[in-house]
Amino acid sequence: MVNKLDLITPEVKKQLIEFTQSLVRIKSVSGQEEEIVKFIEKKMNALGYDEVIIDSMGNVVGRIGNGEKAIMFDSHIDTVEVKDEEKWDVPPFSGNIVNGCLYGRGSVDMKSGTAASMYAGAIAKNLGFDSGKSIYVSCSVFEEDCDGENLKHLFKELNFKPNYMIICEPSDNKISLGHKGKAQISIKTHGISAHSSAPEKGINAVYEMAEIIQRVEKTNIELMKKDGPRGTLVVSRISSTSASLNTIPSECEVYLDRRMVPGETEDDIKKEMDQIIKGKNATWEVGTLYRKSWTGMDIKYEPFHLAWKIDLNHELTRTCIAAYHENFGSDPAEYEFWDFCTNAVTPVSMGIPTIGFGPGEYKFAHMYNEHCKVNQIIDACSFYTRIIHRI
Repeated sequence: MVNKLDLITPEVKKQLIEFTQSLVRIKSVSGQEEEIVKFIEKKMNALGYDEVIIDSMGNVVGRIGNGEKAIMFDSHIDTVEVKDEEKWDVPPFSGNIVNGCLYGRGSVDMKSGTAASMYAGAIAKNLGFDSGKSIYVSCSVFEEDCDGENLKHLFKELNFKPNYMIICEPSDNKISLGHKGKAQISIKTHGISAHSSAPEKGINAVYEMAEIIQRVEKTNIELMKKDGPRGTLVVSRISSTSASLNTIPSECEVYLDRRMVPGETEDDIKKEMDQIIKGKNATWEVGTLYRKSWTGMDIKYEPFHLAWKIDLNHELTRTCIAAYHENFGSDPAEYEFWDFCTNAVTPVSMGIPTIGFGPGEYKFAHMYNEHCKVNQIIDACSFYTRIIHRI
């Protein structure tokens, strides 16, 4: 058995952390990832990757080895914006390390996982772990708004499908067996416009929406009463359409975020939405989003993904447990199941065995003072390397 210290030398460990700091210092808001993509491309080449490709959407993927058995590690490199810089104790793009933690936007979500997986591929190559395998490390774009669209495009453009997938989202270095599903729904109520001095001549779409909002809240309360894993339903945005401020609104729209647990189906959600708008002059549909990548590519995203969970007895799970034991000296005390959605929605929908593991506590994602423990970055890199060895 290879000792953990033998996998990552002190010099490589230092380089790994310095590289992670460099990633945090590069601003990479969704749709503005060009600089970090080019930086990663250069680093992959320097680390000895056999091939590095930037696809037409702007995702960058590196390959090591050319074997039939393919494993891919994915991290998204886009982040949410920083709109509260004055609240940060450590500047959000400093990449400073304070009390053993790397601070900055993206340190948790998820540039630490990016760096750890990139270095794991290089370390595996140096140790000969790539024999008979192909190791792919993807650094994907526009995940924050459109999770999974990046990998969907990457797989299609490269005509590629890995055998195994590791999603490097933050899990506090626990093995994540799956995550909740997500449906983002647009509900619109329809009224009749009239001058506000004569409201009786129109139908106010906002008033038509009022009861629907109450039904949404009631539905969420009922979901929260269920035993075991629970779904949620919230209104995340509301808007109305009228000709002016003295006109009865002819349309009102709410945007709903519905999180689903394993076992809930597309038909369940359809029935739930039909019930919420029943008897009202309203319609609902999946809240399609339209975005543009840094390369100029138009992105159309349908945010409807069912929950997923890999079996504890699956070959990939057993491999990860063995790698975990070798890396940390014991079997996992517990497993993670993410509340949030990830790029895993694409490989799971394609039937690719998928599991999650990444440094950082996800509760710090999108927050001020976002930070990740430095030792977790190193441990994640070592763990990824051991997975490659064992797969």
